[in-house]
Amino acid sequence: MKKKHFVPIVQGLYFIITGIWPIVHIESFMQITGYKTDIWLVKTVGLLILPYSILCFYTVINTKRNAAIAIVNIMCCLGLAWIDLYYYLKDTISWVYLIDCALEMIFSAYWLFYLNYSKRTYRP
Repeated sequence: MKKKHFVPIVQGLYFIITGIWPIVHIESFMQITGYKTDIWLVKTVGLLILPYSILCFYTVINTKRNAAIAIVNIMCCLGLAWIDLYYYLKDTISWVYLIDCALEMIFSAYWLFYLNYSKRTYRP
């Protein structure tokens, strides 16, 4: 595995794990993340996160840089980070979501770098 592929692979695996986990075993998911009343919503978000893992893995196998994939991943990560921070500060969700917030910010930084690097190396 090349170093440049490390973050997309980690993010892809992270999204697969956090996406499937509440669907497969909601009880253990809630033991870590806290009790939820809208189980259907937790499972829906899990399913919605899964396609982003495909985008991450696609960047590993595709040799051409793709700005659209970077922008979509940035939007996803920043959206998840914002929700984590906002609802933690509102005392709605557990502190464990701050870990997710930090990871999402790291992923966002990677995709911003990826996007910036794409602009510098693009030749029409």
